Amino acid sequence: MRITVLLLTVLIAVAFVGSAFAVPPGKTAEFAGGGNGKVVFDGKTHADKGLKCNDCHTKVFQMKKGVFKMTKEDHGTDKGCGTCHNGTKAFGQKDEASCKKCHKK
Repeated sequence: MRITVLLLTVLIAVAFVGSAFAVPPGKTAEFAGGGNGKVVFDGKTHADKGLKCNDCHTKVFQMKKGVFKMTKEDHGTDKGCGTCHNGTKAFGQKDEASCKKCHKK
C-alpha cells in the first residue's frame, strides 16, 4: 500500500512539473532576438487564438527553458515558431513587416 501511494505521489508530481515552466496569465516570456530586438512570447495571445500549451509543448518545444535556440537560418523554415508561423497557419517569418510582431526593440 505504501508503495502504491508513493508511486502515485511521484506520478502526480511529474505530471504537474511542466506547469512550473509555463508562462502564467498576464505574463510574457522574453528571448534574445539578435540584432532585431528581443522576442516576446505572450501565451495569452496564442490562447486567444484557440491554442493550448500542449499544441507546442512538447511537440515543437521542450518544456525546459533554454533547450531550443532559434537561429537566423531557422527563420522561414518549419523549425520552431515556423511550424505555425509559415504564412499559411499564422503570419509568416519571411516578410519584413512581420518582424515587429515578435521582435521588440
